[in-house]
Amino acid sequence: MGLGSRLRRSWAALPWWARWVLAVYLIGFADGTAAHARDLVRAGFDAYSGFPQVPLRVFFVSLVLLDPLVVVLAALVLPAGIWLAAVVMVLDVAANTAGNWSRIQHDPAWPFTPAGLLLIIVFGAFVLAAAPVMLRAMKIVRHSAPHSGAYPAR
Repeated sequence: MGLGSRLRRSWAALPWWARWVLAVYLIGFADGTAAHARDLVRAGFDAYSGFPQVPLRVFFVSLVLLDPLVVVLAALVLPAGIWLAAVVMVLDVAANTAGNWSRIQHDPAWPFTPAGLLLIIVFGAFVLAAAPVMLRAMKIVRHSAPHSGAYPAR
């Protein structure tokens, strides 16, 4: 059985709402991939030089690999995709907050503006709020489907 057939079966086995949630995950992380790739194409490894903290710069550059990894794992309906999505978004919001801390101290409302971190905060909250129910939905799918090699047997 091919990968396409396994994907169709895995997606079809999810409840309708879980397919929509997964689609939002895929769109959000694909957009993040494109944004970070654009930044790197425009400015190379200096793309995040506005952040004085080197670990933050390294993290933002690493998102060009982590975001598409989330897309692949989530598209394959693997729980690792949901876990990685949650970790990436917690770190992304924390890194953006730390990197913009002086701006936030000057204007505490800035993160909640469209020019600030609003989209990252909202998407991060969505990913974290949806993670537990998505993991349950995927567990049900894994345990209800006959073993096809797509998931480890338990």
